[in-house]
Amino acid sequence: MGGVSSSDDDQIVHYSSGPDTGCEIGLQPGRAIVLSLRFNLLSRHTVHGIRQRDRMQIRKAASNVLDIPRPPWLGFAPRRGVRRGAFLLVCFAVLLLGPLSGGVVAQSNSPAGAIAGHVLDSAGKRVAGATVLLTGVATERDTSDSGGAFHFSNVAPGRYELTANTTLAGSGSDKIDVAPGKTAIVELRLNGKSASNGESHSSSGLAQAMQFADDPHFTIAGVTDWTAAGGHGSDASLRTSEALTRETLQLQPVSTQASSAACPQNEAALRSGVADRPSSFAANRCLGTFYLQTGKYSEAVVRLQNAYRLQPADADNEYMLAEAYEKSGDLARARDHIQKLLAQRDTADLHRLAGEVNESLGNPITAVNEFAEAARKDPSEENYFAWGSELLYHRAVWQARDVFEEGSKAWPKSARMLTALGAALFAGALYDEAAQRLCQAANLDPQSTEPYLFMGRIEVAAPNPLPCVAQKLAEFHKRQPGNALADYYYAMALWKQQPSPLAPAPRQQIAQLLQQAIAADAGCGEAYLQLGNLQAQSGDYASAIPLYSQAIHAKPQLTESYYRLGIAYDRTGQRDKAQVAFAQHERLEKEQAAAVEKQRREIKQFVVVSSAEKNASAENRNH
Repeated sequence: MGGVSSSDDDQIVHYSSGPDTGCEIGLQPGRAIVLSLRFNLLSRHTVHGIRQRDRMQIRKAASNVLDIPRPPWLGFAPRRGVRRGAFLLVCFAVLLLGPLSGGVVAQSNSPAGAIAGHVLDSAGKRVAGATVLLTGVATERDTSDSGGAFHFSNVAPGRYELTANTTLAGSGSDKIDVAPGKTAIVELRLNGKSASNGESHSSSGLAQAMQFADDPHFTIAGVTDWTAAGGHGSDASLRTSEALTRETLQLQPVSTQASSAACPQNEAALRSGVADRPSSFAANRCLGTFYLQTGKYSEAVVRLQNAYRLQPADADNEYMLAEAYEKSGDLARARDHIQKLLAQRDTADLHRLAGEVNESLGNPITAVNEFAEAARKDPSEENYFAWGSELLYHRAVWQARDVFEEGSKAWPKSARMLTALGAALFAGALYDEAAQRLCQAANLDPQSTEPYLFMGRIEVAAPNPLPCVAQKLAEFHKRQPGNALADYYYAMALWKQQPSPLAPAPRQQIAQLLQQAIAADAGCGEAYLQLGNLQAQSGDYASAIPLYSQAIHAKPQLTESYYRLGIAYDRTGQRDKAQVAFAQHERLEKEQAAAVEKQRREIKQFVVVSSAEKNASAENRNH
């Protein structure tokens, strides 16, 4: 059992997560910088292994010994408890015991390697000016020189993926292993089709996606209650990941289902057609199709039912009727029609719809197998996205990543596939790679807001500034004037890049962006909160108090506002008000933690078995 305690003079804070692990926070002059580094490592690698109650105790105990304002993403703001000039030395033994793997988290002592090579076009000629992206243990970028050469030095040993892209010569990728102290040589050949300007799908990627769907190298063996094993990082990162997963499920393809050319395109004409010809199959089907596409699912059921009674052999109409039943919540009837249709024609669309119905019925294993079967029969963008989303929803994070990666290769122009891949990578604490994928998604579809909103969320939650995000959020801010979230996320990305304390110029720019967010949306409680943090960081706690109060008024469930308000009251000598704010904060934290825990328990987590494990188990049984 873990626990937190502090000495009487609050000079030392102890945390113990068991008989062999623990940490001690003590005072030592001149060591404030160690706090930021150690706490940053804690939030990234170990804090999700510490219980919520213990984290609260650590936060409170540590705040009693600090007198240093801290940026909002470092987890807590300190309270005055010691003389000025006294700093905190954080000494966490748990950093040496990695809860993610059950073993030691240690920096590798292996010598770094390197990668060198050339970019070649489809004819074997060297290509200059190609963008070469290295992803894996680390993420780096280079541009091929006039002779087509590229080079990455000081590369940590491990497995990487190299991707090259040009406007004219196309794109290409390859996987490579870097050994300690060695230079890996690679010739990266382009396929002649640009991922940004070519066809909507890649023929080679589509073939690879078909092969992967036939043998994905993993099996869903069962479900279990929720654990943190499906994701990594701090609890704040985990909550962000869960929110992004829910939003991933709502991502829509760019193209929508086309309306029949034989049907009128407005509701009034469609309704008039049914009124004039109530026994017309075509009139009922057209109106039902319109209602299905516009989200009026109950009305769609009525019209598609009429069409089904008139022509029960029309399979396309029955499919839409099953879809309307599923969307309206009549799952039993939807399942009956799907099973009837599957007996007649075994199609990918029917398996995908069967997956949606079974997920809604609480049969996730059946659902994921249906989605996988749909992808095997037709590795379309929609089927791959549905398969990966189901895996991600049930916390099979690495398998979801693999599916979205294969889907992105097959459908390189799908911004939502890359956005979903970014969400999966973030769930696995691969923050830099997640950012790169989201930036790529924004490049593919600059008018879509989702990639920008996703990257804004992960920028706030990640322990360090992320590559390419600040630039993209600056573009989002310019492209979306009057969008409160565009202003807010750009402000947070700028702030995160700055040293503390802020210099006057970036401080003014950040404050202006936060004020613009409030002007665009008075309910943007996060912007009020961060304006208050700006004032508190400069020591003006009196000015911070009304901003924190406005944050609470705008968004009462924003728990950090209560905690920061309590600190501001404490610093201005208003002890009673501080205690009230701290009590409100603790009550809301407990309520929200309980709600999150309930939600997590309702979503069963997939138990995944790799093909190697499955084969080994079969061999053991045979012997």
